[in-house]
Amino acid sequence: MADLKKLHKAILDGDAKLSAEETAQALEAGIDPIAIIEGTMIPAMDEVGRLFECQDYFVPELLLSGRAMKAAMQLLRPLLAKSGAKPAGRVVIGTVKGDLHDIGKNLVGSMLEGGGFEVTDLGTDVSPDSFIDAIREKTADIVCLSALLTVTMPAMKTTIEALERAGVRNKVKVLIGGAPVTQQYAQEIGADGYGENANAAVALARELRKGALRA
Repeated sequence: MADLKKLHKAILDGDAKLSAEETAQALEAGIDPIAIIEGTMIPAMDEVGRLFECQDYFVPELLLSGRAMKAAMQLLRPLLAKSGAKPAGRVVIGTVKGDLHDIGKNLVGSMLEGGGFEVTDLGTDVSPDSFIDAIREKTADIVCLSALLTVTMPAMKTTIEALERAGVRNKVKVLIGGAPVTQQYAQEIGADGYGENANAAVALARELRKGALRA
């Protein structure tokens, strides 16, 4: 019988190999994939986020934990698709046009996936049209725009304006983030929220989804 405490620890320790092994054992033992995610993986990633906020973990630890979580999700995702299980929300994420930085985006994507969201990562230097196509294809609830350079921040505003013209802006919540980005800038360009770090982004994404479901 798989010990889900070991899976929890494997994610905290960033041990991708052990994470996959423990997940495989849990499935062989007949444990429901949703129970693995909600009972073990999401709490583990929440703890990773807490440790990051307390400065016990730093970017390398977050990346390793994200990889360990993804190793487990590779086994679970096909089973979830077959069962028709719904994710916490569907997120499209990318670094905006002209910006090639991806570490922050990758952290946010990993943390969101660890939080139960279905994440489509478009990569870097993403055009507004690519965001629009992904929103339509994935029926996304949330769009996350990342920028690390001051000179690429205007692409966030350009992307939001493109979503409006395409008629999809009212279908998604837009969350922005990155080193030069602020809450004030989010308000100025009409974004729905700003996350100062990966953990904050996950918390905000959950709040945005709850608000959308209550509306």
